[in-house]
Amino acid sequence: MSITVLYRTAAVATGGRDGRVATADGALDLALGMPKELGGAGKGNNPEQLFAAGYAACFLSALKLVATQKGQGQAVSEATIKATVGIGPRSDKGFGLEVELEASLPGVDHATALTLVEEADTVCPYSHAVRGNISVKLTVA
Repeated sequence: MSITVLYRTAAVATGGRDGRVATADGALDLALGMPKELGGAGKGNNPEQLFAAGYAACFLSALKLVATQKGQGQAVSEATIKATVGIGPRSDKGFGLEVELEASLPGVDHATALTLVEEADTVCPYSHAVRGNISVKLTVA
């Protein structure tokens, strides 16, 4: 499978989980810190927070695209996506991730909301990237 790249960006990390991460254009520059649950001080952001933020924003955009294509764009104008990312040791080696995406679509009936969320999952590039690699649970509030 190949893609036609429409946008490309880069970020550089220094110091690992207790360092910094910055985008090449300088738009993002964050101090990183190991979460307390993983033995750190809990100061600064961590890669799981960044992944959760990126996945939530990307999935919401996919949801809005799908709804607009179905003539329901206005119905999801107040929609939100909460991405919860968990990290822990794998049974084989190293660490793994799991994700729960919770969609809230005020004013949209549950069946329609579920259909839109499931279709958004087939469109979202983050969903494509992780499919078959980590557990992703989709829920509709």
